[in-house]
Amino acid sequence: MENIKAYVTQHKDRFINELIELLKIPSISADSAYSQDVLNTADAVKKALLTAGCDTVEICETPGYPIVYGEKIIDNNLPTVLVYGHYDVQPADPIELWDSPPFEPVIKKTEIHPDGAIFARGSCDDKGQMYMHVKALEYMVNNNNLPCNVKFMIEGEEEIGSTSLAWFVERNQEKLANDVILISDTGMISNTQPSITTGLRGLSYVEVEVTGPNRDLHSGLYGGAVANPINILTKMIASLHDENNHITIPGFYDKVEELSTEERAEMAKAPFSLEAYKKALDIDEVYGETGYTTNERNSIRPTLDVNGIWGGYTGEGAKTVIASKAHAKISMRLVPNQDWKEITELFTNHFINIAPKAVKIKVTPHHGGQGYVTPINNIGYKAASKAYEKTFGITPIPQRSGGSIPIVALFEKELKSKTILMGFGLDSDAIHSPNEHFGIFNYLKGIETIPLFFKYFTEMSK
Repeated sequence: MENIKAYVTQHKDRFINELIELLKIPSISADSAYSQDVLNTADAVKKALLTAGCDTVEICETPGYPIVYGEKIIDNNLPTVLVYGHYDVQPADPIELWDSPPFEPVIKKTEIHPDGAIFARGSCDDKGQMYMHVKALEYMVNNNNLPCNVKFMIEGEEEIGSTSLAWFVERNQEKLANDVILISDTGMISNTQPSITTGLRGLSYVEVEVTGPNRDLHSGLYGGAVANPINILTKMIASLHDENNHITIPGFYDKVEELSTEERAEMAKAPFSLEAYKKALDIDEVYGETGYTTNERNSIRPTLDVNGIWGGYTGEGAKTVIASKAHAKISMRLVPNQDWKEITELFTNHFINIAPKAVKIKVTPHHGGQGYVTPINNIGYKAASKAYEKTFGITPIPQRSGGSIPIVALFEKELKSKTILMGFGLDSDAIHSPNEHFGIFNYLKGIETIPLFFKYFTEMSK
């Protein structure tokens, strides 16, 4: 594989243009108005896998959006790598905060990406990172150095909780049989210091509804005499944290893993500038649970955040009204050992119990998933580490992530194999936010690094 860098350089423009075409399709799984676009993206992924060298590719129907499955089996006696990714993207809202249209990709140079970055929804999460694997396969097939078997499972519902994926995995265990699962849907510390994600937080996502009077009321005639659902909802939400930003739900921390002083010291070795962090976010101070560092708060500690809140009149001008209903969407990021279904039940019971009798409460669970930790002494991690070291010239640091990929725990339960998280995005890439982007350097470096994982994993499996 000594010629991989030359191959990537030779085909650089084509690789970039192919990704740009894929990013133009608004595959927003959360909005049914884009359902045909999601299906069109599945078709595009199928064509890309066939062109790259898969022997068979099929679009597998599910109760929701389809899963694109492809494979190239060269020898049943060799190891099999299962590549997972997703072709759906987050909604682009708020559109007005984008510097360029979210589905009209543009390349711009930035301070962090002097070689340029592709600005578009899904560029980093996850079309760009998923497509690195397609191009890595193309290189290995075209140069006759694919060292083992490869399977692809690319889904279209990751951004809405991978609802159909468990259904598909449970029914296709033989088809999906593998020796290791490889995912690029995470990030790394920087372009000069790569890292490998070894832990993910779980997730519980709920929607709450507070109902007061049976209709909107005149705030002059009824104000002060009738419960205002918006006032009450904000008080209830505020009560979910104490003065130390500790979550107040009874039983919430019962199963939280407390890391040892030694483990926390190892985490602290990762390069991190608090001042640069604050500057990048344009904040004067960080905020979070007392007794933990910023990197600990967003990785090894559970959290509770309001993701959206609405009710009453929000249009132009004034309308003096007491709303009949108020709503909020709330996510809880969980650490290993916390069961998301149990946490959802704890939240539901607590939220109902703290409500005054003047209102009615409805809690609707949306989706969730378990946290995950992968050991750094297995051959999958070692192969990934060696691959990064080869292309970056420095050993990657193991790092726990604050994000959630709920299906990773599912894979281990159903497929009995470990997952290796080889991410190439950066924290500054604005995933889920306006102006999401993915560095050209990162995209091409991923294509260069992934084939080496295949090479080293196969060698270490002997």
